Amino acid sequence: MAEAPAQEALQDTLSNVKHIIAVASGKGGVGKSTTSVNLALALAKQGAKVGIVDADIYGPSLPMMLGVAEGTRPEIVDQKYFIPVEALGVSGQGIKSMSMGYLATDQTPMVWRGPMASGALLQILTQTLWGELDYLVVDMPPGTGDIQLTLAQKAQLSGAVIVTTPQDIALLDARKAIEMFYKVNIPVLGIVENMAVHSCSQCGHQEHIFGEGGGQKVASEYQTEVLGSLPLSLDIREQMDSGKPSVISEPEGSVATAYGQVACKVIALLADKASPGGPEIVIE
Repeated sequence: MAEAPAQEALQDTLSNVKHIIAVASGKGGVGKSTTSVNLALALAKQGAKVGIVDADIYGPSLPMMLGVAEGTRPEIVDQKYFIPVEALGVSGQGIKSMSMGYLATDQTPMVWRGPMASGALLQILTQTLWGELDYLVVDMPPGTGDIQLTLAQKAQLSGAVIVTTPQDIALLDARKAIEMFYKVNIPVLGIVENMAVHSCSQCGHQEHIFGEGGGQKVASEYQTEVLGSLPLSLDIREQMDSGKPSVISEPEGSVATAYGQVACKVIALLADKASPGGPEIVIE
């Protein structure tokens, strides 16, 4: 019987959030969190009010990627609600963030079973005062387990962005992620293909180390689109590790431009979805 109050609390704290976007992948190591952070910043760069939540309960990485000082804790209101941590100002305002990383130390592993992790995610969502947001980006954990299904069923997701690399094993898992969202009637906005090409820093030679055209193939299979392709780049990795994502550290660079294009496509797709005259998505 406790499920109904939790659902009511979820809708209450998210009542002023216009769009919730899940960024997901079927497997780890494909750059999903990197995409989530840079997408959130690119949306903010367009003038939107943006929040981001780290749904990876077991391995939260959001605080480090956002450059939030170690030991930062969210303020608590009425001994019940969290004030989201603001970070990385864009266009004069920061993005609001919440993560299990703010509530536990790096030396504290979350040794929990699936229902416990799902409950922790719901608690983070229901007890965070997000306020008015145009977009709330959810950095999903890899896979298609309890946490993913809990979020898909409890929160009113506007759509999902699937992150993959071009290699066959990643594409296989990306298909599973797409299928999961289709089964719970959540539209897949498109695919972001990471590590699509590598440019040699010495000679400039470009090579498709993980294969070529895989993202487009999967997008065609599911009648969606490739929102953007990002290179295999040392700079991207170093920028994320230092807490200065590409959209912030090199705002006019090619990587930031690519994420900006992804953000613009997401904005347009969600606007079409909200429009009464937009296309109807039918899932059989």
